[in-house]
Amino acid sequence: MFDQLILNLKQNSKWDSYQHLFIEKDIAAKTTLISEGEISKRIFFVKKGCLRFWFNNQGKDISFQFFFENQAVSGLFGREPSMLTLESIEPSTIVILKKSDFDKLLKEIPELKDGFLEIMMQRLENYSRLFLSRIKDKPQKRYDELLKENPMILQRVPQHYIASYLGITPVSLSRIRNRKK
Repeated sequence: MFDQLILNLKQNSKWDSYQHLFIEKDIAAKTTLISEGEISKRIFFVKKGCLRFWFNNQGKDISFQFFFENQAVSGLFGREPSMLTLESIEPSTIVILKKSDFDKLLKEIPELKDGFLEIMMQRLENYSRLFLSRIKDKPQKRYDELLKENPMILQRVPQHYIASYLGITPVSLSRIRNRKK
């Protein structure tokens, strides 16, 4: 999404007018960007690295989603307190855009809304698939789907985060992986 947004701004000869709104920042691993309960007023674009959304469920850390290069993430767009914490998994380079500036961009460049809507629809589809998978699929099938759909997660994300994302223990994940070998 980030690359597409910048390309769109450059094609509309508006990059010079908006470039100052995008703040690039290098962050260390385990940097918290949004805390559970905080109202987020920023959108983050991953230029390099990996971020994860997670929540605390009765003392257990549950991974909800991972974000890699060229993906965007925010809380609930400044409307409600976040139900999730956003943190970096590895050293990352992010680009930060204030929600108010993003709103301004959407008003001034209407064609950005179509791209944003497409991303939101894709995210809703992914969340629906994840929800249904947790209800109907066995852990082995969830792992196989993850391997097929997003192998990058398995290459870059620590195993205990993957296990919590799949709704299983790290020991169960290890057994599933060993059976696959």
